[in-house]
Amino acid sequence: MKIGIIGAGNIGGNLTRRLTALGHEVSVANSRNPDTLADLATETGATAVTAGEAVDGADLVVVTIPMKAVPDLPDGFLAGAAPDVVVIDTCNYYPQQRDGRIGAIEDGMTESRWVEQQLGVSVVKAFNGIYAEHLLTRGVPAGTTGRIALPVAGDDADAKSVVMDLVDSLGFDAVDGGGLDDSWRQQPGTPVYGADLDADGVRRALAEASPERGPDWRA
Repeated sequence: MKIGIIGAGNIGGNLTRRLTALGHEVSVANSRNPDTLADLATETGATAVTAGEAVDGADLVVVTIPMKAVPDLPDGFLAGAAPDVVVIDTCNYYPQQRDGRIGAIEDGMTESRWVEQQLGVSVVKAFNGIYAEHLLTRGVPAGTTGRIALPVAGDDADAKSVVMDLVDSLGFDAVDGGGLDDSWRQQPGTPVYGADLDADGVRRALAEASPERGPDWRA
C-alpha cells in the first residue's frame, strides 16, 4: 500500500520502520520540515515530505500527533489521498499532561469522534494503547500463544477490515472494538490501555471498561 504517516514521534517513527520493512511505500511528515526527518528516511527508506505531500495518492493515512495539534493540520489536507483512503487515528487525549482542555471530549465525546470531526473524514481508532517500543519488539506470527492483541474501532466495516489486516501483518491479533462511539473503551485510563493482553484478554478488558474518566484523564 501507499501509506502516509502524519507525525514522526514514537508511534509514528516505529510504524514507519515496521511498515517500510513490510514493503509498503511510506511517506512521513512532521510539524517541522522534511529535512528534520532525514535520519529516519535514511534508516527506513521512507520518503520525508510535508503533511500535504504525505497523503498524496495514499491508500492509508496514519494521524499520530498530539491531540491538541489535530486542528492545526492544513485545511483539506486529505483531498489528495485516494478516494477510498483509510485514515487511522492513534491520538490520545492527555489534558493535564499535554493537550489542555478540549470541551467536547470533556463533555463525553470519544477522542476519535472528535478527531473525525476535525478532519472531516471517517477514521479508525488503532495503535493508541500499545507502547511504541513494542511495535518493534513484540510482534510475532499468527497463532503464537500469548500474541498481543490490539483493539480496532470504527464505523466503516471495510476500512476497519483493512486496519485489522494491517495489525495482523505487524505481528499482533486484531480485536474488533466496535464502532467509533465505542472507542472510549480503549482510551487512556481503561483496562486495555497499555496492557499487552491477548485477544481474549482484550475482549474482557473492553467489556469491563467504564465510560467515566478517572481524575488523571480529565482537565
